Amino acid sequence: MARGLDILADPWSVLVLREVFFGDGRFAAMQSRLKVADSVLTRRLAGLVDSGLLAKEEYSDGGRTRARYVLTTMGEDTLPVLNAVTIWSEKHLPAPSAQDHMYVIHSGCGQRTSSADTCSSCGDSLSAANTSWHSLSRSADPIELATAATRKAVA
Repeated sequence: MARGLDILADPWSVLVLREVFFGDGRFAAMQSRLKVADSVLTRRLAGLVDSGLLAKEEYSDGGRTRARYVLTTMGEDTLPVLNAVTIWSEKHLPAPSAQDHMYVIHSGCGQRTSSADTCSSCGDSLSAANTSWHSLSRSADPIELATAATRKAVA
């Protein structure tokens, strides 16, 4: 457990992973969403890359070459941990506002689940490929998660 906590216990690292799972691993997008200092985000991204959870990929925005961060298979395997934190938070902690809720949805049956790795409605195993997160502050509809396979398709 201690080895995993060395990487995942930092709140900024978990929030960075959340942003990448939501599908936008661009530095500026994460910084804007998280409202974090450049230096903090830079250190967390470097640590997640060094740990093997994220990979840094270059892309062109038409004029400049920029970097975006994408999940590796190892990073995708953190999904049950993030799901568990989300589900636990929704169950036990008050949300600051009605828009600050986030739910784990099994895309296969379309139901909200109360389990981090198995759909509590239909019993199917959850993976990034068949799970959505419904963040009311982001969208009226659940958002499909990025996967390590998404990375390979874009690269």
